[in-house]
Amino acid sequence: MAGKQDAPTAAVVVDPDGTVSGWSEGGRLLLGWTAEDAVGRPVTDLLAAPAPPGFPEGYGTGPDPTGCVPLRHRDGSTVECVLAAHPLFGPEGRALGHVVTIQRWARRPVIADRAFEQSPFALGVYDPELRFLWINASSGRVIAHSEEQVLGKKYRDLFPEFDRELFPERDDKPYTDALAEVARTGEATRLMTVFRPLGSNYANAWATSIWPVRDAEGRVRAVANWGFDMSAEYWARQRLLILTEASGGIGRTLDVVGTAQELAGTPVPAFADLVTVDLFDEVLRGEEPPPAPAFTPGERITLSRAAEHSAKKDTDQSPGRTTPVSHAPGSVTARCITTGASTVELAAAPGQGGEWAFGPGLAADPAHWPPGNPLIDESLAAHGLTGRITVPLRARGARLGVVAFSRLDRPEAFTADDLILAEELSAKAAVAIDNARRYSRERTTALTLQRSLLPQGLPHHEAVEVASRYLPGGTGAEVGGDWFDVIPLSGARVALVVGDVVGHGLHASASMGRLRTAVRTLADVDLPPDELLTHLDDLVLHLSGDLQPAGHFQSSGESGATCLYTVYDPVSRRFTLASAGHPLPLIISPDGTSAPVHAQPGPPLGIGGLPFEATELELPEGTLLALHTDGLVQSRERDVDTGIAELRQVLTHSATSLEALCDTVMGAMLPDRRTDDAALLLARTHAMARHHVADWDVEPDHAQVPRARKFAVDQVDAWGLEEAAFVTELVVSELVTNAIRYGEPPIRLRLIRDTSLICEVSDASNTAPHLRRARAFDEGGRGLLLVAQLTQGWGTRHSAIGKTIWCAQPLPHPAPH
Repeated sequence: MAGKQDAPTAAVVVDPDGTVSGWSEGGRLLLGWTAEDAVGRPVTDLLAAPAPPGFPEGYGTGPDPTGCVPLRHRDGSTVECVLAAHPLFGPEGRALGHVVTIQRWARRPVIADRAFEQSPFALGVYDPELRFLWINASSGRVIAHSEEQVLGKKYRDLFPEFDRELFPERDDKPYTDALAEVARTGEATRLMTVFRPLGSNYANAWATSIWPVRDAEGRVRAVANWGFDMSAEYWARQRLLILTEASGGIGRTLDVVGTAQELAGTPVPAFADLVTVDLFDEVLRGEEPPPAPAFTPGERITLSRAAEHSAKKDTDQSPGRTTPVSHAPGSVTARCITTGASTVELAAAPGQGGEWAFGPGLAADPAHWPPGNPLIDESLAAHGLTGRITVPLRARGARLGVVAFSRLDRPEAFTADDLILAEELSAKAAVAIDNARRYSRERTTALTLQRSLLPQGLPHHEAVEVASRYLPGGTGAEVGGDWFDVIPLSGARVALVVGDVVGHGLHASASMGRLRTAVRTLADVDLPPDELLTHLDDLVLHLSGDLQPAGHFQSSGESGATCLYTVYDPVSRRFTLASAGHPLPLIISPDGTSAPVHAQPGPPLGIGGLPFEATELELPEGTLLALHTDGLVQSRERDVDTGIAELRQVLTHSATSLEALCDTVMGAMLPDRRTDDAALLLARTHAMARHHVADWDVEPDHAQVPRARKFAVDQVDAWGLEEAAFVTELVVSELVTNAIRYGEPPIRLRLIRDTSLICEVSDASNTAPHLRRARAFDEGGRGLLLVAQLTQGWGTRHSAIGKTIWCAQPLPHPAPH
């Protein structure tokens, strides 16, 4: 039998004179010596080192064998072994020698075995037939059996409930099948096991690893597992998944009843078995719901059941149908509507119906329940309910109705965490229902949404004077995706943007909002116009892939959209533009003549694979820029070229202000009956006064840093900004030092006095700095952190010849022109 052991044990009989008189088969397996080789020889011949005093007496007399003795193998190698000597006695106590057991030294202290036994994780070892070989104390507590009760017994016989899918809706693999598969294939696996122990009213979730245990020849001799109770984390994740599903599944249509049905269907069956949604009749008609104090005490409240969804398919309410329901005074539903507070009802209190749902913990602690919850209502059991959560539907201060989440014939009781989830679901649905109510009453909601996505007020900027107009096409909800924006940039520059999204309606408005947000985000990175449009084109390609047409939803409005992105620099009076299929701007010189724009528009967004080109112009101060969408110049009565010629003619008219000129243009260019929306953005350029800009070429020598600081301080003092001298001196020192140390020449320092004090350091390197937190003994790494802390903002912008690091300090008053 010794040959079938992973670690064979040798038994040796030693006479009182130290001669070997008996030798087991385990001795041959362990040391290679046969009985013929060993019997009759001194036992000390087996030692690979001088015999210790008293050998073999004194070894293994305690519960833990002591000492590691090196023994000689027949092949000449050394085998480290643990010996245990047991004295032999004959009649009348006559000493007959010793029986010495020899085992290979396992190099694992006994305390390690105790560590496994006392591990808080559930550990177990099973033979290939899934018979129990060993479990630790934690595993015994999980399966409610001691080690003595399970040793030698098959897992499937003791726990047949693990031989089936406990939660078929999650496609769980039976746990015993996973054990058997590892024993059969010899491949380790990991899984999340969700089960309800016998006698428990809640389900546990265990993160489990199963791996094969092999002998010296590599054969699978056993299967081991490791388990960790992750019930709290697992069920929190399940609640989060329900909320995620609700975010995408509730409010997909601007229909009150449809949204109510989405709310009723989303949490079934993962969270509840029956969900009902009752709404006021005014909400269904698109009218304002009754105000809070409208109900008389003792009055019955009549609602309409807009949706009902049950895990039992035959009880679902027909889509589109509503039925009246009346709630008695003092009922839970009536109290929820009048007080605006949610209520949890349980069929039995803890201890009467078992544990709280999803296991004990903080959620089951009554201290975490809102005041007055939960209520114990034993009458729920008569209706087949184990619990019910009733939540009022409220949005924007208005009461819309009530929703009830019920559990049928399942032992899990609702917890405080479940109440939070129910309120989150109801809050999301209430907003969607109220949006649908408003839309059904007012078709102009779409226009309101369109205007909310456009700039509410154009920012004041020293570089340009701006004015804008937007008019939707047609009437009512027929709004399109035309948009514009004015974005302040670093270095006193400003970006003027205009774009057009394909289509009309809410979908086009949403697409316009995504594009405008994307442009603002990319503009914050200070990308040149052509690079910005390239990144925007990539983004649209990704959005087009993510928003494929499904059902009656429209396709992505970003694909095929057009955009014109321009940047004006008042210091150099340079105007840079790039177009993605959008009409080019009209440029009117201060003398009233039209300046041609020799630029080639690129393809519309979402085409991909084609470049965008940037064009740079130098403009005289007072130049008028007109950015517009095609709806302003194109109509059924005229083509694009004719419309642009007419627009150019109107722009040359004198006007008291840009606002008045906008009104003139819109009145002259747009017919009374429009079929498309139109956007217009006018900008008159300003130039930065020369005495508000100071620059200095810096030699790539650290000795230049003090001179750069003095140059900056002298210039700030000359501008009368002595209070900004300290911070300016510090940031100039840091930025110039970094440019000399890490950048490449030429290096240039520039100060601009605008609405803020701007400091810029440019060099020919394209490597951008990164803000990091220096460790205690680092010699560097704190410069940019100081710059970020002491200034209003900082950043990097790249150009064809390198990069510029800038930072801005707020000023108490803007620079005079």
